[in-house]
Amino acid sequence: MHALNVAGIQLGVACAGIRYPDRRDLVVIEAVAGTRAAAVFTQNAFCAAPVTVAQAHLANAAPRYLVINTGNANAGTGAQGLADAEATCRALAEHTHCRPEEVLPFSTGVIGEPLPLERLIAGLPVALAALHPESWLEAAHGIMTTDTRPKWASRRLLLAGREVNVTGIAKGAGMICPNMATLLAFVATDAAADETLLQQILHEAVADSFNAITVDGDTSTNDALVLLATGQSGATAPVEGEERIRFANAVREVCIELAQAIIRDGEGATKFITIQVEGGRDAAECRRTAYTIAHSPLVKTAFFASDPNWGRILAAVGRAELAELDLERVAIYLDEIGIVRAGGRALDYTEAQGQQVMARSDITIRVELGRGTATARIWTTDLSFDYVRINAEYRT
Repeated sequence: MHALNVAGIQLGVACAGIRYPDRRDLVVIEAVAGTRAAAVFTQNAFCAAPVTVAQAHLANAAPRYLVINTGNANAGTGAQGLADAEATCRALAEHTHCRPEEVLPFSTGVIGEPLPLERLIAGLPVALAALHPESWLEAAHGIMTTDTRPKWASRRLLLAGREVNVTGIAKGAGMICPNMATLLAFVATDAAADETLLQQILHEAVADSFNAITVDGDTSTNDALVLLATGQSGATAPVEGEERIRFANAVREVCIELAQAIIRDGEGATKFITIQVEGGRDAAECRRTAYTIAHSPLVKTAFFASDPNWGRILAAVGRAELAELDLERVAIYLDEIGIVRAGGRALDYTEAQGQQVMARSDITIRVELGRGTATARIWTTDLSFDYVRINAEYRT
């Protein structure tokens, strides 16, 4: 299967030598005039310069171009970083005869180092010359940092009897946590939709995808997700009704597939872990419980070792700050195996059963709180030796 082209979108990639020679590290995405956009960004207070500039530009103009560099985050760089992000937009605008406000900049890589602006700007003509509607996979390669493989997803649906495509790419493998995560993602559709509807649909999709994943609990300075709608298919996404639902579901499915691909490619990850919390008083406490489990180094290292040390999961649930938790009602499962019931080890549970589940590469932890009807689901990884090595050697 290949990525579906989105009418009105072209992508170009260059090797600009931003951090390493001969590595694809600069991507330009061109959107046809009239394209509408929505976006969400990191909630980290130390947001990167390109995030600040992209937010300001998006508030003032519909984007015609997105420019993404890897190898340097342009974060923690103060006034110079902002000037460099603006200079990037001006340089691309001069090449393409658009306004600088119609360019959105994005960066990912090492924090706190000056952006090698001259090399980035020198690479822009190369990326522009390479613009092509079928370059989604090439662009997915071009935005990678510690990722080991490119991440893309596509869906096709019918709106008003016309075929509509939705395609997205993403990068991310470490420094992954909600409130966006250390990731960049770019999704486009050839349906027409106004900004209000796009923003609604994007927020709905993010809640079930990029805000439902974690590798290490660290929220990046550079997270950004952009949804573009070119309108080139001739179909318009309605604001309500069955077709609105189908369009929103297609965007949601693309985002979920991309988010899950990030977890499967988590730095050093050997396990893909689903954490499902049920029976909560509200979704917030279900999510809090899920993330308490997911962020526990003891739980994560047990999964890496394939060790059914279920007491670590029990302890994580117990410290999730659930007021008046009735332990007798709590049940915990590893896949189909019940490990905790009535406040303690399930009477029919055996270590051999737990070991059999923990040896799997895909595992579900299901927690039943027994205090309501709310649920939450997130995805995470184990914590391996390679995670430590990758991040210890990141700048070397």
